[in-house]
Amino acid sequence: MNSGFKAKITPIDRIQENLVARIERRVLNWLCARLPRWVTPDMLTGTGIVGAFMVFGGYAGSNVDRNWLWLAVAGYLVHWLGDSLDGSLARFRKIERPRYGYFLDHSCDGFATTLLVVGIGLTPYVELEAALIALAGYLLMSIHAFLSVRVLGELRLSYLNAGPTELRMVLIALTVCMYAAGREPPLIGALNVFDLFVGGVGICLIALFLVQTRRIAARLAKEEPPRN
Repeated sequence: MNSGFKAKITPIDRIQENLVARIERRVLNWLCARLPRWVTPDMLTGTGIVGAFMVFGGYAGSNVDRNWLWLAVAGYLVHWLGDSLDGSLARFRKIERPRYGYFLDHSCDGFATTLLVVGIGLTPYVELEAALIALAGYLLMSIHAFLSVRVLGELRLSYLNAGPTELRMVLIALTVCMYAAGREPPLIGALNVFDLFVGGVGICLIALFLVQTRRIAARLAKEEPPRN
């Protein structure tokens, strides 16, 4: 008799409605069909982490020379390649490992995002406090997504027509602006335009978390009314 326990796998409905989703899917499918067989999803996950370290290193190096910011831009591209292709390749080759892949992918996502956003706060262009507000907002939305998988069976990968790819595009644009503009003078108190933008994004994410939490809680309350 086998006494081992194996968790039941429930199919997850992936919801991705970001602006570039269709184009990105075509590009990813094209790349998956052409990757050599020795390239594995785990290798691509590792590539994404390497890209995140490149971004962090580029941002840290910008304290010495702003040309280090180009390393951060290159890191975003490497991170996109690894982070977007790992699951796509597994599904393309039909070699998914649902529990392992879900756990590893989202664990690496959290670590990589921490590197990216803390890296922004270590540049001479953005205050660390503003970056940490953005990180808090992103992680709250990640928690919301993971809870939705548990209670709804849905993994929402985009909100307000924006997802991880759009976020990387915004961060690349921010990095190029930091390179072009240099240190901006304060606008409000000690905060410059970059601080206000990064902190503002974080506040918007926190507000979105609260709105989505209220919406999902109301939906669940109707589906599970109080017991008398």
